[in-house]
Amino acid sequence: MPEQTAPIELYYFPTPNGHKVSIMLEELGVPYTVHAIHIGKGDQFKPEFLAISPNNKIPAIVDPEGPGGAPISVFESAAILKYLAEKFDRFYPRDPRTRVEVDEWLFWQMGGFGPMLGQNHHFKQYAPEKIQYAIDRYVNETHRLYGVLNKQLEGQDYIAGEYSIADIASLSWSLGWEKQGMDLKEFPNVAAWQDRLKARPAVERGLAVKLPEDQQMNLADDKEAQKVLFNQRAK
Repeated sequence: MPEQTAPIELYYFPTPNGHKVSIMLEELGVPYTVHAIHIGKGDQFKPEFLAISPNNKIPAIVDPEGPGGAPISVFESAAILKYLAEKFDRFYPRDPRTRVEVDEWLFWQMGGFGPMLGQNHHFKQYAPEKIQYAIDRYVNETHRLYGVLNKQLEGQDYIAGEYSIADIASLSWSLGWEKQGMDLKEFPNVAAWQDRLKARPAVERGLAVKLPEDQQMNLADDKEAQKVLFNQRAK
């Protein structure tokens, strides 16, 4: 694993997507510095952040020791996980067939087990009007996806055989299962997998990366933050 001398700059808010990268950096044991991007106050729309994350979403990183020794910025959580895994040769298998499997489950999380659970959160918790059709649609899809994950974990400890960025990507989203209306008794393999990952010291440290008390946000109660986060249009 190459030595990282200058800290990686992590642009972060403690969301499931943010936790993916804090966990990964803790697993790698490389130096990093956290820059708080308060998404409820609109920090993600500031020009200096958009220069490294044009989709105005956290997380993002700047690696001052990028390819060829020059700095590089990376946005989108899966792209960050792949970049770090490839740079440090950790949690991403070299065998082409196994690597394809890790990619499949990494993109499964990005395409489904993040967006669908996010819509579940939105319509169950934050939408001012409780639309039962929307709630049922996303709770049912969440349930289906937990079933897919539970089946994949049958007879193995980790999603793609060995611990990998596929596990790191999915864990933090799965930890909201109660708010998502799920019962982990229905998904015992997922429950055991969660316990297995949470027992890793680096995962514990990554999930514990918080912001100062005055920068915390309870989105369910913060109507001003909801205005910033929801119903954005192109500018």
